[in-house]
Amino acid sequence: MRLVSLRLLMTRLGWLALVVALSACSTIDVPTRDDRVVREPPPPVASAPATASPKRPGAYYQDDGPPEQVPPGLLDTPDAEPKVEPYLRGPSKPYTVLDQTFVPINDARPFVQRGAGSWYGRKYHGRKTASGEIYDMFAMTAAHPILPIPSYARVTNLRNGKQVIVRINDRGPFLASRIIDLSYTAALKLDIIRGGSAELEVERLLPDDITRLQAAKRASSSAELARKPTDDPIASAIPQPDRSDPATKAIEPAFYLQLGAYTDEANARTMRDRVLTAWPSHLPQPVIVQSGGWYRLHSGPFTSRGLATDAARHLQGAAQIQTTVVQR
Repeated sequence: MRLVSLRLLMTRLGWLALVVALSACSTIDVPTRDDRVVREPPPPVASAPATASPKRPGAYYQDDGPPEQVPPGLLDTPDAEPKVEPYLRGPSKPYTVLDQTFVPINDARPFVQRGAGSWYGRKYHGRKTASGEIYDMFAMTAAHPILPIPSYARVTNLRNGKQVIVRINDRGPFLASRIIDLSYTAALKLDIIRGGSAELEVERLLPDDITRLQAAKRASSSAELARKPTDDPIASAIPQPDRSDPATKAIEPAFYLQLGAYTDEANARTMRDRVLTAWPSHLPQPVIVQSGGWYRLHSGPFTSRGLATDAARHLQGAAQIQTTVVQR
């Protein structure tokens, strides 16, 4: 009997050891899909508008999107008013986001860039931007990875020729497929809200460009005042400027078709000779204009943006020549 009991005891102990071993194996840390999601690091910059991957091409970023209620008259919002401002020290330093290092521009070099642009809306509305200012999705602002903060840029929708001037006051986007993130209103005026993104051209406004725009605005304001009737006999006796005077015309705003901007004059001349072979006779022939270290190929002037846009469409359809409408 003792021998049977001893064998029974050994058998039970063996089964107990096996259960303990199996229990120990079940405590091994095997990563699950939920574990991997939890362990992913959050976006490094809270105000960065485009650090998250979109759900599909052109989709809104996560829970971002248009405002719940769109204020009336947004299309009549004036562009940002360019002025020469000192760069902020903090946003001017090199920084790294998502394993990419960005070196902001800190001088007056020209900058023209083409690529896909997007916009950011209600998710970031009311948050601080890289400049320290509060993001207002209804203002004419934008985020750019390296343009100075603050600075100003002319943004053109290459599909429809529409243009806006925005103030750069934030950093982003940080996706390789995007070159700029616009405020909701800027995107609305460019007509890219529905698609989420569009092929854009971003041209930095240099101090010389800003000075010309300011002079054109002053001249336009003076002309508007001169056209208003007045009952003041003293004001009526003051001679008004002659609008036919060449010096006065020189500062009036005008619109041009820009075929390209080049750092080498020889490249601009080569492009000019190439397009002249198919250039319509009724449009002003392109000329090379030197400005801010660039050689720009311009056709014009046109008295209104509408006429310039019509000419751009004609060139695109008849001669396959792509241009951008600019004001100077």
